[in-house]
Amino acid sequence: MSMIAVFIGRLFIAVIFIVSGINKLIHVSDTGAMISAAGLPGALAVPTGLFELIAGICIALGIFARLFSLLLAGFVLLTILFFHREFTDPAQAVAAMKNLAIAGGLLCLFGYGHTRWSYDALRRKRRDEITAHDAELRAARAEGRADAVDAPVAAHRPWWRR
Repeated sequence: MSMIAVFIGRLFIAVIFIVSGINKLIHVSDTGAMISAAGLPGALAVPTGLFELIAGICIALGIFARLFSLLLAGFVLLTILFFHREFTDPAQAVAAMKNLAIAGGLLCLFGYGHTRWSYDALRRKRRDEITAHDAELRAARAEGRADAVDAPVAAHRPWWRR
């Protein structure tokens, strides 16, 4: 049951960044003005939108989810410093707390690592199968019966290990 909750939570967090990235890319001039108002170069609008969109999609699919969750947590914490630093303004304080909660969720996702129903989990399972098969092949070679086991090895290894 907890893996279902992690999967749904991963999707919920990803939706935030996918929608935000799309909005930043659709409204590039508004995003650039907002970034410029914070004292940063307005040219960061497109890279920021692309980063949020790509990172959100990768988290949703579970592609390098730990890496992107850590990068997004840092990104969200930086937005607090650049855009929500007026804690005396109630709206800014709420936005900062919201971003802090999102960063906490992203760090939990980083801590969970490779969860089920993700590309990362499939990749890890495949790597474990290859490692087990390679160990079997080494044992067979040591016993002198490598010819019987050696033929299917090339088909099971990724192209970079052949």
